[in-house]
Amino acid sequence: MPDMGSFEQAATSSHIRGKSLLIIYVKLFLTAVFWGGTFIAGRVVAREVGPYSTAFFRFVIASLFLLFLTRRENGGFPGLRNAQIIPIILLGATGVFAYNVFFFKGLKLINAGRASLIIANNPVVIALFATYLFREKLGLIKILGIILSVCGAIVVISKGNPVSMLHGALGWGDFFIFLCVLCWAAFSLIGKAAMDGLSPLVATTYSCLVGTVALFIPACTEGMITSFVHYSGTAWFSIVYLGFFGTVLGFVWYYEGIDAIGATKASQFINFVPISAVLLAFIILGEPITFSLATGTAFVCLGVYLTNKPAPSPVRVVEIKAS
Repeated sequence: MPDMGSFEQAATSSHIRGKSLLIIYVKLFLTAVFWGGTFIAGRVVAREVGPYSTAFFRFVIASLFLLFLTRRENGGFPGLRNAQIIPIILLGATGVFAYNVFFFKGLKLINAGRASLIIANNPVVIALFATYLFREKLGLIKILGIILSVCGAIVVISKGNPVSMLHGALGWGDFFIFLCVLCWAAFSLIGKAAMDGLSPLVATTYSCLVGTVALFIPACTEGMITSFVHYSGTAWFSIVYLGFFGTVLGFVWYYEGIDAIGATKASQFINFVPISAVLLAFIILGEPITFSLATGTAFVCLGVYLTNKPAPSPVRVVEIKAS
């Protein structure tokens, strides 16, 4: 006779797993919202603080939290092999230093929603570089995703009139944000070498430290030493948001999601980033949601989804023999 206690235990265990997964999904959704919010915070702080200074303070805050987490997780700070030093420096130079300088320069010039749609093409650019550099194959679905995503970005950048791009309609803000995309692609591809023997948390912590050190001198030339005491409360709130919610908490929760449900499923939540950025820009900054922006958002999100969609498993044909 079945043991009723075992049924109850199994049901309780299943309920706990379901509750834990729900928490993971909520965290991944909030991570996408936090990352969408970085465009709004960046837009706000860019009106008052220089790009080098903003990036420096953002990563001072992020580095302090990441150092604490790294020490707690590893019982200390893991050393680097000689082969890991150059990749870590390059990660700091591309994903922290250059990316953030271009990010805040761009947000000083263009709307947050517009910038988020350009940066949403990161997975597409990474896929193209991976195909060229590592000979990774692109299937028909991924190619369709790339085309849709690029078309969506063009609709947004040109404000619904692609022909205008042929007549110099692109501005420096668009150019700086596009450079962000290239920087993040380089950061992601270099990360393949840097992650060899290092956890994502350790590699991110060390690259943040490198980027923070590199940002210090340029930030000083911007007048950071004398001007930081005059930053408004709104500017400081935006910087703390960028450092803690946009960098540390987003990173930790995203990798919790990868650990719990896998990278493929977790990465799909990135599709919410441009949507949340556009909605938050509308709610907080009063940026209009135009037809071209809404259309471009739909195209980019669908394109990013198809680009990240895993290939279907090959169907196994089972031959049934008559006995």
